[in-house]
Amino acid sequence: MPTKLHILISRTDSIGDVVLTLPMAGVLKKKFPETRIVFLGRNYTQDVVNTSGFVDEFISYDELQKLSETEQVQKIRSLQLTHCIHVFPRKDVAKLMKKAKVEVRIGTTNRAWHWLSCNKLVKLSRKNSDLHESQLNLKLLKPFGIDEEISLIEMPVYYGFKAKGEIPADIKNLLSSTKKNIILHPKSQGSGREWGLENFGRLVELLPADAYNVFVSGTAKEKILVQPLLDKYPSLIDLCGKVTLSQFIAFIGAADALVAASTGPLHISAALGNYAIGLFPSVRPMHPGRWKPVGIHTYVVMMKEDCMVCAGKPNCVCDSNKEAEEVKSILEKIKK
Repeated sequence: MPTKLHILISRTDSIGDVVLTLPMAGVLKKKFPETRIVFLGRNYTQDVVNTSGFVDEFISYDELQKLSETEQVQKIRSLQLTHCIHVFPRKDVAKLMKKAKVEVRIGTTNRAWHWLSCNKLVKLSRKNSDLHESQLNLKLLKPFGIDEEISLIEMPVYYGFKAKGEIPADIKNLLSSTKKNIILHPKSQGSGREWGLENFGRLVELLPADAYNVFVSGTAKEKILVQPLLDKYPSLIDLCGKVTLSQFIAFIGAADALVAASTGPLHISAALGNYAIGLFPSVRPMHPGRWKPVGIHTYVVMMKEDCMVCAGKPNCVCDSNKEAEEVKSILEKIKK
């Protein structure tokens, strides 16, 4: 194995998935301190990747796609990569790495095109595994001689997270120095089963206004979907669409806790070391054993377990039976 490694980690899907992939960079840096880590991802995940001190360079998959095939190959060759790891399998990326003659190309055995494009194959089945997503990602490091299993308790040190964005002054001034600053993130863009606005409303009713400063976050498009919650509870502070991702990451870091289903902001809060309270169903593949937030102050609140009617649906009609007291009891643990 070369003494100076130049490794590309390819994960071109959503924010939460990217967060749970970043410990790979930390683990590689620990074993090979002189390693250069390049992360291939989508434009909208760049600010997340940039929070990790273990990643040296971000390459945009979106921008790469705009280039001709020849230009793509030239771009990859210019990186002087020794290895690439296909964490999120894409046929076009796998073919590109082979054409660019990256020396070691790592993929899983369960993608047919990896047999033709990769020269190091790892047997890995995510669907039926009892391991967490972050632990499953690390299985792809076997070709580097990294085969030990890292516990979820140990995992946070490998994030290397540090918020780099600046919170706009008018938004920063909304944070309270005396109350607990809580972010509610009701929507998930389809990445997790949602708890429902009704339940978030129940939670709001349980939080004394003299002790909690409560924000509602989401994208500009999600603002329409969460407006009924904002209308019903005028004390809520609307953040939807008002900050960039980089600014939002910094805001999460400045707040005390975030409550959400299995979605990107939940994992960001966990990686920053803040309270991250995840709302999860028990059904596979959305269960917390696979997707719970990983951090020093992370908690899981389970939705109704015997919901066979709603299994597999993005919104559960039975969730209205779920009490919000459990979430409140967790928030009460926060010291202010």
